[in-house]
Amino acid sequence: MKYTYYGQSCFLLEADGKKFLFDPFITHNALASAVDISKIEADYILVSHGHGDHVADLALLGKQTGAVIIAMPEVAAWAEKQGLTNIHQMNYGSAKFDFGKVRMVWATHSSSMPDGSYGGNPAGFVLETGGKTIYYAGDTSLNLDMKILAELYSLDYAILPIGGNYTMDVDDALIATKYINCSKVIGVHYNTFPAIEIDTKDAVEKFEREGKVLLLPEIGETIQL
Repeated sequence: MKYTYYGQSCFLLEADGKKFLFDPFITHNALASAVDISKIEADYILVSHGHGDHVADLALLGKQTGAVIIAMPEVAAWAEKQGLTNIHQMNYGSAKFDFGKVRMVWATHSSSMPDGSYGGNPAGFVLETGGKTIYYAGDTSLNLDMKILAELYSLDYAILPIGGNYTMDVDDALIATKYINCSKVIGVHYNTFPAIEIDTKDAVEKFEREGKVLLLPEIGETIQL
């Protein structure tokens, strides 16, 4: 499985010939200015909630790729207004697809669409595909519901927000690794804005001291999972 980081909470997972794009926010992110969005391909686009830093490029990339949009009904309704039609509505629970399974899970945050309309509940995802199980927490604070994941899955990687202020910070993410029983983490939702700037060296060292791994790929970088 390959992971490509596009900044903030936008990334692409590739496994078994399928491409999964999460929370598309690229063209409005100054840190991602070197990313050529016209070259991005996706079979599925998974959207955790309705905030602009997660859906700003949804309409553009949905039309460009023809990908299936997986999202809460309220996000899906907004996407339809943007001219997207290839949509799979979900809510908290699991669904089978041709590539494996997706479970939408609880996230403690808020959600509204760029036009101010209601965005439904925020969520995270557990993706089972390519022989791996990946948890993407979405925008969330630390919460006890994460402990359920350790009962349901043996997670290979967790993709967690670490910037604080709006979501978990590094210290909370470390606690989350214990709740979900996963020691390999990819950090997202940091350094894009002043309110979520962190010391990345210190963050990596905190994880190392706990015997865990925090991966922080550069924007545009692809790593093998």
